Amino acid sequence: MPRFCFALDLKDDPKLIEEYERYHEAVWPDILQSLKKSGIVDMEIYRVLNRLFMIIEGNEEFSFEKKMEMDRANPKVQEWEELMWNYQQGLPGLAAGEKWMPAKLVFKL
Repeated sequence: MPRFCFALDLKDDPKLIEEYERYHEAVWPDILQSLKKSGIVDMEIYRVLNRLFMIIEGNEEFSFEKKMEMDRANPKVQEWEELMWNYQQGLPGLAAGEKWMPAKLVFKL
């Protein structure tokens, strides 16, 4: 099963971080359905201070191109992403409008 890891920073504001985590305690059902429909089998997001790490496991048919196409056609996903931008900020080096930066695997046991 393919696995992908990404990093992103939240705005360094404890109140905003708390709100962000609250949203992720009850992710909208439409968003969960969209993730599963795209071929994502499992997803975890971890936080250290204001940095997030996301791990995605997809099925054999999963592709980011397909996921992006589905997301563009889904108004609820667009609404969720716009809402999340209130809390997120891209890492240095990303183009404007980009969020999650792929992480490079440096060790595997």
